[in-house]
Amino acid sequence: MGFWYMLMFVTGILLIVIGLTRKDVSRFVKIVILLFIIGIVFVIFSLILFLPGSSYLLDELLRVKS
Repeated sequence: MGFWYMLMFVTGILLIVIGLTRKDVSRFVKIVILLFIIGIVFVIFSLILFLPGSSYLLDELLRVKS
């Protein structure tokens, strides 16, 4: 599971970098803003998933019975 969290984190960082480097392109402003926001969401979500007890939190949110 940690692999997927790290993959999400790296993807988020890459989307933020792409969003920051392409801010001067006026034609693709909406795409750049979208990439930047999605990147921030990915980073925040992956950092939350790395916290201890995140599996319990997801279990409660999704109401998975095991």
